[in-house]
Amino acid sequence: MDRDFLIDLFADFGPVTIRRMFSGYGISADGTNFALALRAGLYFRADETTIPLFEAEGSQPFSYQTSTKTVTVNSYWQLPARLFDDPEELSDWARAALASARLAALRKRPKARKPVKKAAKKAVKKPVAKKPTTKAKPAAKQKKKAPRKKSSS
Repeated sequence: MDRDFLIDLFADFGPVTIRRMFSGYGISADGTNFALALRAGLYFRADETTIPLFEAEGSQPFSYQTSTKTVTVNSYWQLPARLFDDPEELSDWARAALASARLAALRKRPKARKPVKKAAKKAVKKPVAKKPTTKAKPAAKQKKKAPRKKSSS
């Protein structure tokens, strides 16, 4: 599928933005990605309310193969082939896919956090353990403190 084909396909739905994504295109409306055109297939965003519609049409979720396993992406389902010839019904499915994508974005959005007030750091003086003195030091070994200079402010 090329860009011009996709623009024509969604003409009844309304304006869409088509961007290169992976090996195909991402299709969005109003900034929300709701469809993928990959590997000669068109996949619409789905959720618990629309997946039964895809299943009833015999559609499969998007999947791809890695070197060790097959990964299935249950949030995107292949559009039934009959809808390529029915632009009006395709538009209905596209609106449902857009609604699913918007709902998923709302669920994904992190909740607003309340601002946390920073606690003022208080200087905590740790008690210093002094060695018990049993003998007085001889006067010659005692350190003499230098006299403090008076500041002239």
